[in-house]
Parts: sequence; structure tokens; C-alpha cells
Amino acid sequence: MAHTLTAPHDVVSGAPAPRPAARRAASGGMAAGPLFLAAGLAQGFARDGFDFTRNAISQLALGEAGWIQTVNFVLTGALLLAGAAGLRRALRGGAGGTWGPALVGVFAVSFWVAAAFPADAGAGFPAGAPEATAMSGHGAVHMLGGMVGYLALCAAFVVLARPLAARGLRGWAVATRLVPVVVLAGFTASAASVLAFTAGAGLGLLWLAAVTARLTGIPANR
Repeated sequence: MAHTLTAPHDVVSGAPAPRPAARRAASGGMAAGPLFLAAGLAQGFARDGFDFTRNAISQLALGEAGWIQTVNFVLTGALLLAGAAGLRRALRGGAGGTWGPALVGVFAVSFWVAAAFPADAGAGFPAGAPEATAMSGHGAVHMLGGMVGYLALCAAFVVLARPLAARGLRGWAVATRLVPVVVLAGFTASAASVLAFTAGAGLGLLWLAAVTARLTGIPANR
């Protein structure tokens, strides 16, 4: 996959070089997804009672060690906002230069909403929690924030496919239009499989990192 996406014919030598400030800001957006998922995976395997087939990563913010995931949410939101700023500088005056970064910014804020309004306990996590999940006010806000955030991310991909295509990165543009379909499919299947939800959300985060890298002129495999 990496060799295909970085093949020489996908690169347009005439594309404007992003400013150093845009590259520095974009590096935050590139790190956000991988760091968030790495922290979530590490916690999920380390914490008693957590089961990736039954529990969402958001539930890691519950219990005694929940502060770690809360910090993860806050840090990820900050890094995504930095990435949005980098995209705005890199795309200024071109296709997708306004709405793309703005939608990524909405996605970033959704992580702060998740930090402020934790998910509800359920499916046996944290230890001692009932199997059934009773929806609370903060749980409802958490779910709404996540839904708005990921819808914004899907819309951002559709918008950011335009500057990718304009730079001759047609394979990237096609993939960036298809990723939202996979993300939304994962969300649709979440009622039957938590893993489907986690996979869809994770793909969205990782693809945003790759698209940010490509559009700001930083190699995706860096």
C-alpha cells in the first residue's frame, strides 16, 4: 500500500512547497491519530475487564485510571487543531483551503467534548459495571459529540480530495473519497460489533494523518 501511494507518478513536482510553519503545525495532525490509537490500545490491553470486542476505547476514561484516557482525548484534540492550522496554511487560496481545515477543526473539538463528557459505563467495564448501559446526560453529549466529529471528518475527506486531485494525486483522491464510506459503515455496524466501530474510527484517524502529510509536503512514511 505504501509503495503504491508514494509511487513517483503520484508526485507533482510543480506543487507549491509548504512554508516551514505549515509543516510544523501539520506534524501535530500527523501524530494525533497514531498516538491516540497507540495509547488506547496500550490501556485496553493493560486494564482489567476491558474487552475490545465489547467495550469502546472511550470507556477507558472511566475508573481510577480513566484520567489517562481523558488526557489522551485532550492532547489529541490539541494536535488535531494544530494539524488543521497547518492544512489551512498549506492550502490557503487553493481548493479545499477553507472548508477542509475548518471541518478538521470541528473533528478536533469533538475530542475535547469527549474529555469533558465521558461515556457511560456498561458491558462490564469498569469492573463491577452492569452489562446493560443506561444512557445518562453526559453519555448522550459524548455520543452526540462523537457523531458530529466523525461526520465532520468524513466531510473533510470529501473536501480534501479536491486539492489532492488538483496536485495530480489521483489515487490518493479516490481513496480519500472512499474512506468516509468505510468509516460510516463501521459506525452503522457498531450496534452489532464494537470492533467495527473501533476499526472505522481508527481508519479515519490514520487516513487523516496520511492526507495531512501528503498535502503539506511531508512524506507519508516519515
